[in-house]
Amino acid sequence: MAEAMDESPEPSAPSYRIEGFANQRLCVVPRPQVDAALARPGTRRLTVTDAGYFPAAMGHRRIRSKGAAETILLLCVTGRGSVTIAGETYSLTRSMCITIPANAPHAYEASLDDPWSIWWLHVRGSDVADLTGAVLGQQSPVTSLRSLDRVAALFDELVTALERRLSPAQLLTASGIAWHLLTRIAADSVLPAEGSPLERAMRYLEARPDGNIQVGELAAIVGMSPSHLSALFRQATGGGPAAFHSSLKMARARSLLDTTSLSISEVATAIGYADPLYFSRHFRRLHGVNPSTYRAQHKG
Repeated sequence: MAEAMDESPEPSAPSYRIEGFANQRLCVVPRPQVDAALARPGTRRLTVTDAGYFPAAMGHRRIRSKGAAETILLLCVTGRGSVTIAGETYSLTRSMCITIPANAPHAYEASLDDPWSIWWLHVRGSDVADLTGAVLGQQSPVTSLRSLDRVAALFDELVTALERRLSPAQLLTASGIAWHLLTRIAADSVLPAEGSPLERAMRYLEARPDGNIQVGELAAIVGMSPSHLSALFRQATGGGPAAFHSSLKMARARSLLDTTSLSISEVATAIGYADPLYFSRHFRRLHGVNPSTYRAQHKG
């Protein structure tokens, strides 16, 4: 068995490979246990129903003209393949993953000359749509991962948990791992790629918490128009470059207030504020208290 819950192929489609793949891993949770998990606190918001790993999956092909009850996630670790969702086709290569919404008609298959190796999972629950949808501004179901090894390790941990036993405790463990996995992928969908103009702009600001840098100056440094750079910042962080830089300054201010005996005026100077009163007003708007009150609060 190569993967759970497949329909028969369309009449004109090539036949499925049904004997599985060498060294594959495959876990299917019995549906009565899925129903029980979806009724329990801790797993009702997210339950893994199926998961596995198909290495060098020559001939791997799935067609579900009516979709599946679960949301499906595929992660390509080597090779390539294609995924069609509601008539739109996407290529999947190394370090790319794709989310297929529940009930969406879809098909996917490995390349004939370079078949993919994929980790995959099926999930159900009340929070799945939020975790896998456009909650962070993602417009495409495909995500290029910043760290393939970390996400693949989470898949491995999840499948290992389900291979041991299918007790409520193990299903809870699998849910927690899946939650971590899905949120990491959601974040990767909006975070900048290594070496991209946005990533270089962020690093430039991170290295200068005491600076005062204009958007035009920053855009020129990374070779991009100010409007385009600002749009990328808003997509990735929820605010423009100035708001991002301000958040870095405030993080540095909190660290200095918590770990040093510098005066409020000295803290303000250390993060590029010439006027301590302006710094205090800005700090209070963000934190709800002034710097002195923040410093006096017990933490930890």
